[in-house]
Amino acid sequence: MARKKLKLAWIANESTRRATYKKRKKGLVKKVSELETLCNVKACMVIYGPQEAEPEAWPSVPEAVEVLTRFRSMPEMERQRKMMDQEGLLRQRAAKLQEQLRRQERDNRDLEAALLMHQALAGRSLHDLGIEDATGLAWVVDRKLKAVQERINQEMTQLALLSAEASSASDKETKNPMGMAMETLQRQNWLLDPIHSNANTVFGGGEEILPISYNDHNTTWLDRYFPLN
Repeated sequence: MARKKLKLAWIANESTRRATYKKRKKGLVKKVSELETLCNVKACMVIYGPQEAEPEAWPSVPEAVEVLTRFRSMPEMERQRKMMDQEGLLRQRAAKLQEQLRRQERDNRDLEAALLMHQALAGRSLHDLGIEDATGLAWVVDRKLKAVQERINQEMTQLALLSAEASSASDKETKNPMGMAMETLQRQNWLLDPIHSNANTVFGGGEEILPISYNDHNTTWLDRYFPLN
């Protein structure tokens, strides 16, 4: 089960705040230790506790000093590439909230325009609409018309495909046996015709087979389709 989202705010109760501080500090140390082990990187943590005389360093003060010294030796541009202070964090959150507000205002305008459209269809007069409301209503109507036209085009395309498939199946079912026999005979004559295909290639070598015709054929398999009597 997912943990309930925590509200980030100042804890007014002092005892609760101290307990939360100890709990969160322990969890933060565990996270930094896991990051160091899993990613094979050097990491440290420095915490200024309200009741502590000196800041706490993890894993130790000398190791934390070594990591910070290495960090400060990097070029300033590389050092500040992904840094974020409290002001930067607040700016980022404000930008996200502004984007959410813009999306909500856009959704509200769409709903208001849709409501106006339904009221107009019900008989309401639109003479008292302002320019902004009229523009939003025109935009909604245009979008609805495009959606309807796209749906009609899809349905027409689907019907055309189904009609073509039904027509093709009907042609195959109504084809007479004599037509099928003529197709088979023509295909065999084409394969045996030395002009269209090499008989040695088709039949894997041997003597050359000349084209056959219906009159020269001495078998009786065609009698079902071409009775001589």
